[in-house]
Amino acid sequence: MAEARALPLDLRPGREAPGAEYDRSLAWAALLLAALGLVMVYSASIATAEASRATGGNPAWYLVRHAAYLGVALAAAIAVFLVPSRAWQRAAPWLFLAGVALLALVLVPGIGREVNGARRWLNLGFGSVQPSELMKLAVVLYGADYTVRKHAVLRNFRRGLLPLLAVMLAVAWLLLREPDFGALVVIAAIAFGILFLGGMSMRHFAALAAMLAVGFAALVVASPYRMQRIFGFMDPWADPFGRGYQLSHALIAFGRGEWFGVGLGASVEKLHYLPEAHTDFLLAVIAEELGLAGVIVVVALFAWIVVRAFAIGRRAHGHGRHFAALVAQGIGILVGVQALINMGVNMGLLPTKGLTLPFMSFGGTGLVVNCVAVAILIRIDWELRQLDRGLAA
Repeated sequence: MAEARALPLDLRPGREAPGAEYDRSLAWAALLLAALGLVMVYSASIATAEASRATGGNPAWYLVRHAAYLGVALAAAIAVFLVPSRAWQRAAPWLFLAGVALLALVLVPGIGREVNGARRWLNLGFGSVQPSELMKLAVVLYGADYTVRKHAVLRNFRRGLLPLLAVMLAVAWLLLREPDFGALVVIAAIAFGILFLGGMSMRHFAALAAMLAVGFAALVVASPYRMQRIFGFMDPWADPFGRGYQLSHALIAFGRGEWFGVGLGASVEKLHYLPEAHTDFLLAVIAEELGLAGVIVVVALFAWIVVRAFAIGRRAHGHGRHFAALVAQGIGILVGVQALINMGVNMGLLPTKGLTLPFMSFGGTGLVVNCVAVAILIRIDWELRQLDRGLAA
């Protein structure tokens, strides 16, 4: 399933046509989410930073670090925009192998850093990297490349699906060793979504979806702490000071916010009541301070990014650029699924899971990966616009 036409020469890095168009609405949606996230991370983390010895009691500690992460993420996004989509197709298998190596490395004692019983970070001295975040984007690129290469035999289970399932099971095993069940859910959604969009047999898709559901259910039943989270999700008020603590305080934050919120900076739940207010439960603080109006804005911006990603994917497919099409739609799945799970957890629609809100929550690796993913998406759209111009000429 090869690319239908080559890029014009002026699409090489450094040779872009002056004044080239790009999807400004997509870029602005991501930038607005990142800017709002910077403000809300500061608001949600002031009390935590003041009370922590690690921060020296500096209330702006999380703000400064998050601003630095955002600067690195934007610089990385600008650099990535200059890379043609063909280069990502060539690099996809190697990036996937590098991601697997990092997932294995994080489990090595003395190299991986353990926080709250989970070993998910690599300590680099000046900071830490979370390999599972890098793996999400690597799976998008590798899944798209694999689907394009194996398209002729994709409906054959042994030759088309089994090799990819084998490597994904290895990734799943590494993630469960950390453990990082949330990242596993997102990565599984990305892989199966790309296979489905790439032409996977409906019979195989239904069978694998059923097996995946049974597998996830078995993992929950076999793990006491995951079972506690399920019970806490079903009735958080039955044990509001135990297994239902996080969810009950998140719901209180949503209730206090009403239509337009209590005002920026005026949240009560962030004052050591709501755990992980600046990471996993940032949306609850947004709901309390900015109300339903603020939550609707956030949901609308995420929805627009997903809609544009699938629209760009359809256009790429129409041009015969099948790898680019699957990458664009895979990025839409990556952003959409993670945002949906985080929002569902905050609103009590899904069991509590340690997934951050893309572009907004505190954390360096996730922020960089999300900005790089959107930069790849904008680059694909830019290349398609150049092709349209060439065809029109």
